[in-house]
Amino acid sequence: MLTTEEIIKKVRELEIKSKKITTHLFTGEYHSAFKGKGMSFREVREYYAGDDVRFIDWNVSARFSHPFTKVFEEERELTVMLMIDTSSSNLFGTVEKQKKELIVEMAAVLTFSAISNNDKVGVIFFSDKIDKYIAPKKGRKHALYIVRELLTVEATKKGTDLDEAIKFFSRSVKQRSIAFILSDFLTTGYDDDLKVIGNKHDVIGVRVYDKMDMQLPDAGLLQVLDPEINKSRWIDSSDELVRYNYQKHFMEQSELSKNYFRQAGAELLHVRTDDDYVKILQQFFIKRI
Repeated sequence: MLTTEEIIKKVRELEIKSKKITTHLFTGEYHSAFKGKGMSFREVREYYAGDDVRFIDWNVSARFSHPFTKVFEEERELTVMLMIDTSSSNLFGTVEKQKKELIVEMAAVLTFSAISNNDKVGVIFFSDKIDKYIAPKKGRKHALYIVRELLTVEATKKGTDLDEAIKFFSRSVKQRSIAFILSDFLTTGYDDDLKVIGNKHDVIGVRVYDKMDMQLPDAGLLQVLDPEINKSRWIDSSDELVRYNYQKHFMEQSELSKNYFRQAGAELLHVRTDDDYVKILQQFFIKRI
């Protein structure tokens, strides 16, 4: 457990790091990536060359025998929801950092990116139940509170029930939102409810994994622990078939997650614990512009 002093120090470090990233790397990109997701009708005016033909108001145009176009204005105030997996499987990492640490850093960056654009941010922490819900609000004080909770929240259970988290999100958040799901996605059966929120919200999954989640080293006998069921067993990592089946299982899980998100009309990013997550997020924002 972190002491109060350590928490304050880490919150401050994450704020400085996140603001630096937001200022120097995400300038305009976060805003541009999500602009136009909520638009409100403002007026009708004459159509000019270069206007988007999709917005021509054919009824008004017919009445005046001249093309008119609808003008929309961006609903700039967005709501960003972070769904954070706090299950025990994220307390794992063999290079750079644990999956949990990576999730905390990315969530902090997304929080400060939203706050700096005057958007609301809320969080759902989940394991095999909802651990904590923070309603979306604006402001630096609220962002610091979120980061403090990111650093200190602990799962009261060990497993993962992403489907329950998605259902809770669907019940709790009525306005259209941008929903980031940060998890290692070592779970199944959430596809139907993901489709439901994918129809209404802008959903982005961030699948966090470690090098050794994907591939076992050739290191002889290894004792491996499944923290979600608290059981360990010995495996022979020198056995080629054992390593093959281990990697095959990881690839099958990856493909399953990809299919779930694709069918829901949502997006899925993959970030390894030794990846430059800033670059991956930046490329994702640019791709959406």
